[in-house]
Amino acid sequence: MKRPIVIKIGGATLGKHDPILEDIVTLQKRGLSMVVVHGGGNVVTDWLKKQGTPTSFVRGERVTDIPALDMVTAVLGGLVNKQIVGTIQNLGGRAVGLSGVDGAMVQSQKAGEELGYVGQVKKVDPAVLKALLQAGFIPVVSPISYYAFDRPQDAPPILNINGDPLAGEIAAALEAEKLIFLTDVAGIMDKDGKLLATLNKAQAQALLDSGVASGGMIPKINGCLTALSAGTTACIIDGRQPGALIKAAESDAAGTVIRA
Repeated sequence: MKRPIVIKIGGATLGKHDPILEDIVTLQKRGLSMVVVHGGGNVVTDWLKKQGTPTSFVRGERVTDIPALDMVTAVLGGLVNKQIVGTIQNLGGRAVGLSGVDGAMVQSQKAGEELGYVGQVKKVDPAVLKALLQAGFIPVVSPISYYAFDRPQDAPPILNINGDPLAGEIAAALEAEKLIFLTDVAGIMDKDGKLLATLNKAQAQALLDSGVASGGMIPKINGCLTALSAGTTACIIDGRQPGALIKAAESDAAGTVIRA
């Protein structure tokens, strides 16, 4: 089997007529194997508001109590996941939606009591993903994990999880050829706001250590660093640009490229 590409898409790339999903189908028809990892936390927040349930965040991470966990599971594992799968199939692609719970694929433990039922990945079993890829499907993975380690007997078997580090863990487990993060910026910027076209592992880590990389870019770079350990090339690109995903998948000339 060809080494696959792992693609991380967020809430900004979800939509009925999303060109990103059109690019994914185009790449599949060209013979590329892909795994899609999606987010959608903004959709979860909207649904929590509809239910009158308050949302709080600590360092950008959603505090996930039981009501929030139920909503995350329903919205990300159900609504958002199936919208992506349905759109890919409407565009002529072949996809299967699943979460990290299925097949005990993504096994995690609590990241800490402060965040509630939020997980940290401890192990990825790629068997289900490999079977789907071998059969010609695009696995579309929602960021929900199996609570496999240090779980109290009365705790739920599911943990919410950040999709960015999850994408890195999946890329590493599959020894993916590339990991591509689709964002709403051109890539990683230096302290003067200039695009950094290429980075090595040490340079990427230095951006984290110095604080130049901040906010939502931190988990993306950490996900890239995880993937580099398996020989994967990582890219962070502007998913709003037409054809950006195809360009990143078929060349190293888009956004910021990070190599080991």
